[in-house]
Amino acid sequence: MSEPARHSGLGAHRQPGRAERPAGGRHPARRARRAGRRLAAACAAALTLFTASPAGALPAGGNVRPAGDSTATAEYPVVMTIDTLNPQVAAPGGIVTITGQVTNAGKSAIKGAHAAVRKPYSGKPLDRRSDLANVADRSTPDSKDGVELDSPQYALPELNPGQSQPYTLSVAVSDLGFSASGAYELAVDAWGGTGDNPRDRALGIARTFLPYNPGGAEAQPTKVATIWPLVHAPVLAAQTTADNSDQPTPVLRDDSLAGEFAPGGRLYELVDTGAKLNGLTWVIDPDLLDAALAMTKPYRVQKPGTEAAGKSAKDDNTVQVPASAAAVAWLDKLRAAVAKPGSQVVSLPYADPDLASIAHNGSDLAGMTTALSKASTAGRLTVEGRLSVDTRSDVAWPYRGYLDQQIAALAQQSGNGLVLVDGASMPEPDSLTYTPTAVRPIGSGQSAVVADETVSALFDKDLSSPQAQTDATQRFLAETFAITHEQPQNQRGLLVLPPRELSTAGAKALANALQTADGKWISSVKLDAVAQSAADPKANTAVPAPTDYPTQIRASELPAADLSRTDDIQHDLDTLMRVLTLPQRVRGPFSAAMVRSLSTEWRSQPPAGSTYRAGVTGYLKELTKAVQVPRKNVVTLAGESGLLQVSVRNDLTQTVTNLKLVLTSAQPNRLRVSKEEELVLPASQSVTLRFNAEAHNNGPVAMTAQLWTTGPDSRPYGEAQKFTVEVTSVTNGVLYVFAGAGVLLLLAALRFVRQRKRLGGQPHEDGDQPVGDAPLGDAPAAGGAAAAEPAPRAPAEDTAEGAPAADGTDGTDDTPGDGPAQTPRGSSPDGRDRAAGDEKVGP
Repeated sequence: MSEPARHSGLGAHRQPGRAERPAGGRHPARRARRAGRRLAAACAAALTLFTASPAGALPAGGNVRPAGDSTATAEYPVVMTIDTLNPQVAAPGGIVTITGQVTNAGKSAIKGAHAAVRKPYSGKPLDRRSDLANVADRSTPDSKDGVELDSPQYALPELNPGQSQPYTLSVAVSDLGFSASGAYELAVDAWGGTGDNPRDRALGIARTFLPYNPGGAEAQPTKVATIWPLVHAPVLAAQTTADNSDQPTPVLRDDSLAGEFAPGGRLYELVDTGAKLNGLTWVIDPDLLDAALAMTKPYRVQKPGTEAAGKSAKDDNTVQVPASAAAVAWLDKLRAAVAKPGSQVVSLPYADPDLASIAHNGSDLAGMTTALSKASTAGRLTVEGRLSVDTRSDVAWPYRGYLDQQIAALAQQSGNGLVLVDGASMPEPDSLTYTPTAVRPIGSGQSAVVADETVSALFDKDLSSPQAQTDATQRFLAETFAITHEQPQNQRGLLVLPPRELSTAGAKALANALQTADGKWISSVKLDAVAQSAADPKANTAVPAPTDYPTQIRASELPAADLSRTDDIQHDLDTLMRVLTLPQRVRGPFSAAMVRSLSTEWRSQPPAGSTYRAGVTGYLKELTKAVQVPRKNVVTLAGESGLLQVSVRNDLTQTVTNLKLVLTSAQPNRLRVSKEEELVLPASQSVTLRFNAEAHNNGPVAMTAQLWTTGPDSRPYGEAQKFTVEVTSVTNGVLYVFAGAGVLLLLAALRFVRQRKRLGGQPHEDGDQPVGDAPLGDAPAAGGAAAAEPAPRAPAEDTAEGAPAADGTDGTDDTPGDGPAQTPRGSSPDGRDRAAGDEKVGP
């Protein structure tokens, strides 16, 4: 068995005079045994290629697959990987070192095997991008992969099923037979036999691409604009601490950002890696900057399970967290990175609202377009304020870059003149034999910058393994080399659009690829440099119809019901703002929270998005209900007129004004009340209002108490409170008089009839005496039954003036009956005293 050193490095090059053996030729047994020792080792690493894409996501770039994506079969039981390639661009007279793994994924041992490099087929470069795709689509050894070099080779030990072996091969560029500059296939295969089939044969293969750049004829470098996203699912809650300070403590739904900002965290690594690149376009969610700034001071984090409750932030449902040094350092690092010459900053609308969901499911909601416009303005101001840098805020980035006519129209209404689009959404016509420049007009003064589908897809997958990173980097180099040399004298612009949640590994692979090619056949530029280029008249400018929007992506959108509930938040928030004396405590946090409810980042976290929206809605309801008419049952009005007393309670920690209380009788013909009463409610106190009431009948009357805002556009505030007014003893004297008179008339009639019967119709002896008269002593007492005492008054829960009031007072306040009794007493509707400040709610 040969030691690995013999088959790697400079000493392992093809010996002079030895012929290159075709891929289908037979190897000596000794060489096969050496190859077998390493064959299985490569397979283990190769198995990492089959990591699934993120849930719910379409495969970016269609069917783009890694060039080295080999699969094990009964005929080809070995899985190989190419983990590193050094250098990544070949030069004349150079040496290329390849490392990787060989894994036995079959059911029988690998014996007498070795790993070797194949010389590219025909020695000609892959000039067309379709040639690159054809190579990437192969999964098993093929004669088109070229011929195996006799040297260098790496002898592999015997590998049992599941065993792996690393390999290292160093090959001279001159032995690869490159004939001209261009991108070439570079393949490493395993050759040998198996326990169940000792025949010497190809067992597996790994492929990648190697650009060869000897210099010479100059080509116009392709201008490449790379989007570098900094986004995160919203963490700032609508709640703040319930104190009286002008800067209340912010509340976060979780503390996930603490790890993201620390070294090794995704956001830290994105900034650290991006800071080393030239001509980068930073696309930033302003809400992320606000969260980072909030964490530079002590903050609170909601306890698990309390996010959806919508309760005010208190000690029992939040945890106090000290200021984060990592957040401070991250912001400083980001400020330095975006200030680098040649860089550009694009501010997304605040909290990155889901443009596609709103266009498809919320276009009929009047508040959505307004919310998007405000979010765009707020985003620009936030980014400029936090980073001290000029920004561009008229750029729309729909989810995954997929566009249709509805999305384009909404983007334009929201002030977005430029749209970032994935090439899969606007594919080029088949008749176009080259890659056009990325920018193109799409109508009504709006432009799209269309990212290259294949190139962007390279970084929209799992790149956690060295093999996956190498494959993405080498494919990027090969694709951009081919693009530049399609039309060497026609300089074009290319957009690289990675996913919003760009991973740490993806960022490092993309940065490596950019740094390797920059200054050679590409030129890294900011987005404006590509967006302001002349459009190619042959490029596709047709925006897809809504029916062409991918069904799988549409399935993950926010439903119309969620959008409608979020739209209602704005209406309810506007109502609350009218009555607060310190609206700034609520307006900012709630307006931002409403937009966060629409964030695109919830696409990958639907349950978390639902919980967040429930928390925002619940908290707004709690703040609104903190100003209310306490529940009533029955109020008694004893008499034909009196005062109805109704309390209004304010449990907020700020004074409330611009409110009026309106009482409405369900039967105004039986019970009428005076006009509404305006009121001012001090913080954490109650106020009692008195209304003149006039009753015309005894019995129960349904009554409604509703708070309204004042002003020309008056609207209901909170929920209406229904109760019953029990009217007793209406018009004591008047009814008694009428009743007595009626009884006297009835008795007189009865006497007249009796006397007529007794006299048999004969006239009285005294003809002048009125018929029916009788001696006075025979007549009943005046008033008869009408003289009876009125029924005693029934006890009542609530009474008018002179009886206990509805709010537990004695009803003897000196305040005039036609005006509000603005006497803060801190009393509750059940009559129990409550100290001011108890049960405070929210801001």
